[in-house]
Amino acid sequence: MYQKVKAYMKEHGMVVDGDVVLAGVSGGGDSMAMLEMLKRYQAEAAFSLCAVHVHHGIRGEEADRDERVVRETCEKWTIPFLSYHYPVPELAKKWKMGLEETGRKVRQDAFSRAEADYFGKSETADLQGGGRVSAAREGKLRIRIALAHNENDVAETLLHNLCRGTGLKGLASILPVRDEIIRPILCLNKQEIVNYLIKEQIPYVTDSTNLTDDYTRNKIRHQILPILEEQVNASAVRHMAETASLVSQAEEYLSRQGERLVKKYGENRERGIFLSEAFWRDEPAIASYGVLQVFEELAGKRKDFTAAHVKSVESLLKLQVGRRINLPYDLAALRTYGGILLGERQLLGMSDRNLSPKEYDPVKAEKNQERNALQKSVQLSKKELETACEQVLFTDNVFYLKIFSNEGQKIEEKKYTKWLDYDKIKQELSIRTRQPGDFLIVDDKGSSKKLNRYFIDEKIPSEERDSILLLCTGSEVLWVVGGRINENYKIAPRTRRILEIQYQGGKDNHE
Repeated sequence: MYQKVKAYMKEHGMVVDGDVVLAGVSGGGDSMAMLEMLKRYQAEAAFSLCAVHVHHGIRGEEADRDERVVRETCEKWTIPFLSYHYPVPELAKKWKMGLEETGRKVRQDAFSRAEADYFGKSETADLQGGGRVSAAREGKLRIRIALAHNENDVAETLLHNLCRGTGLKGLASILPVRDEIIRPILCLNKQEIVNYLIKEQIPYVTDSTNLTDDYTRNKIRHQILPILEEQVNASAVRHMAETASLVSQAEEYLSRQGERLVKKYGENRERGIFLSEAFWRDEPAIASYGVLQVFEELAGKRKDFTAAHVKSVESLLKLQVGRRINLPYDLAALRTYGGILLGERQLLGMSDRNLSPKEYDPVKAEKNQERNALQKSVQLSKKELETACEQVLFTDNVFYLKIFSNEGQKIEEKKYTKWLDYDKIKQELSIRTRQPGDFLIVDDKGSSKKLNRYFIDEKIPSEERDSILLLCTGSEVLWVVGGRINENYKIAPRTRRILEIQYQGGKDNHE
């Protein structure tokens, strides 16, 4: 069994000469078997080893016993030992977390402290067994954190996530190496570990909470997996672990494709990252991975972002411009013309409390935002247009304007770029949303139509009309952005100067 683990460690390059391995040891069979194998491997590789134990302050005398067994074993095996005590129940209340999540957090903290204590940087270190290591080698050594996950853990996680509902990532295997974390015995199943403990007479303890069926994972461990192995296939656990490994490879590939999609259709903007509608349209199966990439880039981590958040962002595509949702870590997603803008909530003008996708009510959440936006506008005088005006920012939307001579150029029909007869514009222009009395000329006879009637005729949903952007002069609409232009301002042979206005969005899609 040791030879199998040694080969597995070499295959994945878990440890090299000069490394410092901090092994997480609870006292249970898995971690004690791992510690013994790492100790044996030290005879063949020049790395340092230290056991790290965390006392969670939950199981009273039983937890004290666990710590004592690990300490005494480390003294016997001459392995440096570090132990950290945390009042997890109290911290869980203080941090408003569950016991399991709090436990994960304190274990992460323990390894951070252990690294400092191992090199003698902390005054509170409880280093026992092998003594301290000289801090002179600090900076030249690579820290590795060894965890005792095995094939059964992979199978339990797969079944647990599958039953709760998950994407491919939730079905993917626990990785043998991730950053500084290594999992030397991930190649073994539970029975192999038990056999090894007996054969090598390795002391270990049993956590009484692991013997009950009070927790979902324990039910999978003690009821479901044994039935699968006894009544379906004796190698069920191994097959699930192998499948999870294949899923990991597929997940890694899809993540890379999602990153490629972001590079193709994404755009860095002042307020965040813009994803065009084509991002979802061209390769919908990969889009969700791209959205997760954007989440991670903006938040600096992917934790707490779920498939529900990805779906809620995509759902904005079916809503009108201006709709938005809140996301974890003070992020938000805003529906804009041509796509969705993701960024910090404050930069996107959002002050609502953080809503989960289930709580999100797009009508209620944006009622005040839309009401305030109705009368907003950007005014553009002809003097500004003819001198310095090249770019105009209206809320989160950017327009580019320029004036040039009509030399008979071919007019390209584009949805988000329009040419207008500039000399027919007599008053200042404005970019705004609709107001009472708005109208536009709809034919060459000069027939006018109220904007509201135009919306009705074009079957534009009433809930979207307040968010549609307009280019106007007074109450006359020159361009319904993304729609038609005023017939009276179309380019004609007698046109001398042309005003080009382009909305930065939609990749300037052709109509």
